[in-house]
Amino acid sequence: MAQILGLSKMTTQVKHMELGWTTSVDLIHATALQCRQCRITAKQPSVSPAELEKYLHEHIPLSKAMEVSVVAIRDDAVTLRAPLAPNINHRETVFGGSASAVAILAAWSLLHTRLRRDGIANRLVIQRNTMEFEQPIWGDFTARSSLEQPGEWQRFTRQITKKGKARMAVTATLEHADQVVGRFHGEFVALGP
Repeated sequence: MAQILGLSKMTTQVKHMELGWTTSVDLIHATALQCRQCRITAKQPSVSPAELEKYLHEHIPLSKAMEVSVVAIRDDAVTLRAPLAPNINHRETVFGGSASAVAILAAWSLLHTRLRRDGIANRLVIQRNTMEFEQPIWGDFTARSSLEQPGEWQRFTRQITKKGKARMAVTATLEHADQVVGRFHGEFVALGP
């Protein structure tokens, strides 16, 4: 367990109670302290589309192979794009598994960016999802995610902080040529570090 010893505008002193060490954490550049017995969080600056895309390509290599790009990040939505060529199936449309993967990435990215912004250290995983395809996807497509119940965000973050575990439902809409071609619903679990 960690105890905050002092707080200033720029730094905070943290003492790890069981190990007995003390450290300073720069709040502007802080990331969560990775330790089983302690957790430090500080609000983070917003993530840019380029930063999120780099993160996805480095940490989820499938996103790079699928040539996923980040179109936009807003507080209430993340939009990703993927081209047909690396995601094509035997019918010359987008492979359903690729479409589903991009929808999951968009939903995961929304939670990831919001939790990072709020300075909440976590391990975020998908628990279950459903995908409905309304028509074939004949070319490049986007997946735009949103929280199923935006009003539940505070409850979600409180549960992570207090209980070390919380669930949140996220939806995503797949579009091609300005038409909805699929819908995703997923439940994610955030676990404390």
